[in-house]
Amino acid sequence: MSDEINQVHLSGKQIRVLAHPLRVRLLGRLRAEGPATATRLAEMLNTNTGATSYHLRQLADAGLVVEEERPGGGRQRWWRAAHEMSSWRRSYYVDDPDATAAASWLEIFQVNRFVELAEEWQHGLSREPAEWRDAGELSDYLLTMTAGQVHDLMEEIEEVVVRHERASQADPQPGARRVSLYLAALPRMPEESR
Repeated sequence: MSDEINQVHLSGKQIRVLAHPLRVRLLGRLRAEGPATATRLAEMLNTNTGATSYHLRQLADAGLVVEEERPGGGRQRWWRAAHEMSSWRRSYYVDDPDATAAASWLEIFQVNRFVELAEEWQHGLSREPAEWRDAGELSDYLLTMTAGQVHDLMEEIEEVVVRHERASQADPQPGARRVSLYLAALPRMPEESR
């Protein structure tokens, strides 16, 4: 088993396609829940099948989802995510203002999604068993680092996350649940620019 996560470094076209509320949710569901039909995804996301099918085709044209052959599937088309993770850096899109805008949109979407998940967790906390109440954690640190050190730190953290994800897939434990882990390394703005 490889310790490498199957990821795509988003091209300009891919990030422009992904920067859409329904498309990013579709891709997220396929990654979290596995292959599904447009009908099933429409039910999960409370939308209509026509819109879901259209946006799945857009994601497929960009290479972010693929159609999966299912024996006896009949006319139903099954879709799956083509990669486990998407990544990008602003520097990928220096000469593409639309892709830069899409990257900004996706980053803001991620921050808003984190806030939704954190609020959801806080509202349901009293119903959780003690072991799960203590497992959820939010931390923040203020470090003084160079850009290269930040890059190295994030790579090292990603290696640890991938190692734990692979171990949990290889040996699923009773009572295991999906956990959303968000990482952010946000350089503070210099005093004079605030």
